[in-house]
Amino acid sequence: MLKIVGWRGRSSNTPLWPTNYRVGMWAWLLQRITGLALVFYLFLHIWVISFSAVGKDGLSFDLVLTALQTPFFIVLDLALLAAVLFHALNGIRILLFDLGIGVRSQKVLFGLFMAIGLLAFGAGVAVLLPYALGKPLS
Repeated sequence: MLKIVGWRGRSSNTPLWPTNYRVGMWAWLLQRITGLALVFYLFLHIWVISFSAVGKDGLSFDLVLTALQTPFFIVLDLALLAAVLFHALNGIRILLFDLGIGVRSQKVLFGLFMAIGLLAFGAGVAVLLPYALGKPLS
């Protein structure tokens, strides 16, 4: 089989293969995945809150909050924080492109926003990690 090598040594025979993706394609793909995850979380959140607000026969709100403070759910909160930060910061980056700002330096802008996201995620981990380890700050 003849392999055709495209621009920058990427194989043009398999353009959808993940190793051929550049930064922009990964950002686009992760934007869609985090968007779907956040919509799923929103519906799940509304369902849990409404289920716990039923009253006598349903779970009490205090019981639900106690369950949500376990280390497993705190780790899920960190995953939610990561998804929200990525989705929001990448959305701001895309908004800047729509305004004509940073179009020629997309990789640099992506790196800058992801560095800001990592700093914010680090702050979130610093706050939530003691709770996940069962030793909340006093």
